[in-house]
Amino acid sequence: MADYVGLAARLEALCAGETDEVALMATVACEVHQFDDRFHWTGFYRTVAEDLLKIGPYQGGHGCLVIPFARGVCGACARTREAQRVDDVNAFEGHIACASSTQSELVLPVENAEGVLLGVFDIDSDYPAAFTEEDERELTTILRHVFANVRRP
Repeated sequence: MADYVGLAARLEALCAGETDEVALMATVACEVHQFDDRFHWTGFYRTVAEDLLKIGPYQGGHGCLVIPFARGVCGACARTREAQRVDDVNAFEGHIACASSTQSELVLPVENAEGVLLGVFDIDSDYPAAFTEEDERELTTILRHVFANVRRP
């Protein structure tokens, strides 16, 4: 069983008082990537225009540089602002294969306390059906807490 209480405590200590979204993204990506062996690519796609994501801080192999809201699992998450837990990425219509080894994916919206979509947090696994409801729930709570104080001009 994953120790989400410990992960949340580490991120709280590391991120306390920080409001720079890129610094927070880099720290979260690093900590979450090392948190669980199921997580093979862990990172952020930042909202840079009304309907466009660009790669942000990540851990793992290369990610896609640009993802429109209209494409892929990350785009679906950004467009709907709802978590996307995909057990088989090959069955997801419009999936963007940044790595051919990816079998399942969890993508979570990242918003600040004002409801501004900062981007999405993407975790890929080389295992099918790697993500659970617990992963989705606990990581959503952690992201909400970490990014609450980020303000965009």
